[in-house]
Amino acid sequence: MSVNLATMLREGTKKSHTMAENVGFVKCFLKGVVEKNSYRTLVANLYFVYSAMEEEMEKLRHHELVSKIYFPQLHRKQSLEKDLSFYYGANWRNEVAPSEAAQAYVARIHEVAQSQPELLAAHSYTRYLGDLSGGQILKKIAQRAMNLGENGGTAFYEFDTISDEKAFKNEYRQALNELPIDQATAEKIVDEANAAFGMNMKMFMELEGNLIKAIGIMVFNTLTRRRSKGSTELAGAEQ
Repeated sequence: MSVNLATMLREGTKKSHTMAENVGFVKCFLKGVVEKNSYRTLVANLYFVYSAMEEEMEKLRHHELVSKIYFPQLHRKQSLEKDLSFYYGANWRNEVAPSEAAQAYVARIHEVAQSQPELLAAHSYTRYLGDLSGGQILKKIAQRAMNLGENGGTAFYEFDTISDEKAFKNEYRQALNELPIDQATAEKIVDEANAAFGMNMKMFMELEGNLIKAIGIMVFNTLTRRRSKGSTELAGAEQ
């Protein structure tokens, strides 16, 4: 028996998707306000999340259900390693550690892989389809906001082995719809996808303090420069 899981996931996670986009860190990012330290922390957290997910997907690649959504071309671990090397340097493995929210996210991925492997479909859908859908836009935002150019730091958004992203997403959705599951299992997968959105939101919210602090410093420095410039101009006028 198969169900229209792709549609169920799209419709069933709309509210969570909107909530995630309205988290302060994400709203700032989409408006082009990106603070490099906060961003590299996010990259580090995502590295641990994707490492866990891809480790479990690899172990279960012959599983009756997981095998249907096992697409190595989506894997992000190596791309994230490139970005971590860019932001932290060659010694990045000794510089990064998962945050509290990332640890909980990783633990959940390992938990469902061992007890309910079918729920990995929810985590795969939530992260990979989002990466494909908005990747190029987010890449350009990050490049502009952090003055990266084409020199590195955005490998996470690059899917070099996927030439037609739209066609691939259709293939992925078809694979979801062909999973041998019943309605009850599909509903559990949708519930898990909403939980995955929540875990992502918690990672984003952890970053807001650093982002707000950085924006405050930028505003303060800008105002200080303006006051200093104004004082200099006034002094010159008085002479």
